[in-house]
Amino acid sequence: MDTVTTILQWYGAAASVIAAAVVSLDLGRKQTGWAFVLFVTSSIALIAWGFLNRDSAGIGVQNILMLIINCIGVYQYLIRKKKDAK
Repeated sequence: MDTVTTILQWYGAAASVIAAAVVSLDLGRKQTGWAFVLFVTSSIALIAWGFLNRDSAGIGVQNILMLIINCIGVYQYLIRKKKDAK
């Protein structure tokens, strides 16, 4: 179990940093959308890690909320059609 939680912890951390870098580079709508998909996987990993570790429930709760925000990002950038500027 220790190996699983270590993988979840480090994947969640690395994936969120990579996703944040992609968003900050403003590479375009599609790339930003895929960065939010990466954020979603990071949140899922950190939720699991947070609740599998005795003293890390705060990270789990935080990432439940981040998961909701990240899903909105996926919807905004990959699913919803961009409105034309008027």
